[in-house]
Amino acid sequence: MARPGPGSGVRGSAASAVPTHGPGERARARSGDEHGIHVSSHGHVLRVDMSSHSVSVPAALGSFPRRCTRRSGCTRAHEPRPQALRHGDRGHGHGDRGHGHGDRGHGHGDRGHGHGDRGHGHGDRGLGLPGHVLLRRSFGTNAALRKNFLKDLEASLRSVKRTALDALPGSGWTPLQTNPALPPERADVVIVGGGVVGWSVAFWLKQKERARGAVNVVVVERDPTYSQASTVLSAGGIRQQFSLPENILLSLHSAHFMRNINDHLGVLNEDPVDLQFQHSGYLFVASEDVAHIMEENYKTQRSAGAKVSLLSPTQLKDKFPWINTDGVVLASYGLENEGWFDPWSLLSSFRRKAVSMGVTPCRGEVTGFQYKTNTVSTRDGDEVTLRRIKSVKVQMPNSLEYQPVECSIVVNAAGAFSGRLAQMLGIGVGPEDSVEGVPVPVEPRKRFVYVVHCPDGPGLDTPFLIDYSGVYFRREGLGGNYITGASPLEAEEPDPRDLEVDHQFFVDKVWPSLAQRVPAFERLKVSSAWAGFYDYNTFDQNGIVGLHPLVNNMYFATGFSGHGLQHSPAVGRGLAELILDGAFTTIDLSALDFRRIYSREPVLERNIV
Repeated sequence: MARPGPGSGVRGSAASAVPTHGPGERARARSGDEHGIHVSSHGHVLRVDMSSHSVSVPAALGSFPRRCTRRSGCTRAHEPRPQALRHGDRGHGHGDRGHGHGDRGHGHGDRGHGHGDRGHGHGDRGLGLPGHVLLRRSFGTNAALRKNFLKDLEASLRSVKRTALDALPGSGWTPLQTNPALPPERADVVIVGGGVVGWSVAFWLKQKERARGAVNVVVVERDPTYSQASTVLSAGGIRQQFSLPENILLSLHSAHFMRNINDHLGVLNEDPVDLQFQHSGYLFVASEDVAHIMEENYKTQRSAGAKVSLLSPTQLKDKFPWINTDGVVLASYGLENEGWFDPWSLLSSFRRKAVSMGVTPCRGEVTGFQYKTNTVSTRDGDEVTLRRIKSVKVQMPNSLEYQPVECSIVVNAAGAFSGRLAQMLGIGVGPEDSVEGVPVPVEPRKRFVYVVHCPDGPGLDTPFLIDYSGVYFRREGLGGNYITGASPLEAEEPDPRDLEVDHQFFVDKVWPSLAQRVPAFERLKVSSAWAGFYDYNTFDQNGIVGLHPLVNNMYFATGFSGHGLQHSPAVGRGLAELILDGAFTTIDLSALDFRRIYSREPVLERNIV
């Protein structure tokens, strides 16, 4: 009697696995374990039970005689040899070469004396009961097909199980497809506006968080191509020559940030940041009418730490021989931390770093807010309605689909359109003589930038020159290329509803003053031009940084009137300090909050280009 091997499906002696005729056959088939496999040639159904997965196949795998192919010259017809199904490596049983239903064991096998593969028992070539065999091969032609069959079966069962679990009450399963471009349903801070100021705020919020992932930030930008963004359409200058101490300090801190930008915005395994910073300085020239203002600004700049020098007309001519000093009484020249850089490089570097730190970018447009209100009375008896934002409605581009994003704080960094965004909350729509009737005084102002070519123009030492007429120019790369422009008079402001370029403005307003200051520019040619928006603060041409008094969870960083790009590193840090720390710590920007607008006390900046 053969002994069942390890893993065998036989319970008892080896002989008990021999199939027989009669009503007891099924009972004996069930006497094996759950992996027992038996077949009858009388058309019975073979049932294979594999780990509770049942597969039924016909047992009669063929009923016609076949010619012998086992020995050469044999002409004897044999019964069809069915292929066997096994769980082990070579045998019908579960053991590999065991003494039970294994590969070469002693039982009812192929050629052996027992149930093994080559024994002399009741097998394919053995002596025994005719018409009764043990199946020993798989359904497939080889082991790989057998394994694939089992894998596919298991994968199908897992899929059915997942579908069943998803259909249970309380699961997150839904028959609707989810748009992967949708923003998350909840965030701590939603920043509206993905320009350089918005991404700077996002970066500094993540930089200052006490634990990674502690502050969930979403940045919403309606134009991810930035084809009409103020950031990339600017001249890209940075200077310390302002009249307001806060603006001078913002420039100093931003210049220091840019000089060490890879320490701040470098990303592991990414290319280093190259701003293409040209440290050529700014040169302001003043007529007799405004020379005294330049002297006052110079004192303020020096006291704030800016490196600036005043030049007489003679000194100016000696330093820059290509300049015409007619009408110039005084000039102010920046000695360091001034020049120009690539705006796109700064924007993309802020964005890349912030995303690597966990900020979620979202393409869409904010079209509304859900907020709650609370009415209070002032000392004068006037009723004021306070608001608190609960969620932001983000509309998907070219779609009716939108996503409300619940949040604790909203940052209005929408630039030229931040005033319109504030109106969605009812800011500025109350009576004109009330606090609620004071709007956010920021609107888009269109500015033109012209690219000119002049082979005989100033060389590599050319600074960013600002003429007292309002015309400016700077060198653009090499090969005699320059960019130039000017701010129009208040009465001549162009229509901001589009970004069409007015080439006649260059001919009438820009070129005459440009050629008068630099005679070589009389022979220039315009090679291209574009238009962009200033987020123009009509109140005092200065930025608005801080919390709105009527909406106690909306912060503003807007209204910089042309110098938002150069101040973006320092402004983002200051606003992040105000949000997370409750106060400005690096630079005191409290003079730029909303109180000056409600109290009608402008903080004027006199050096607006």
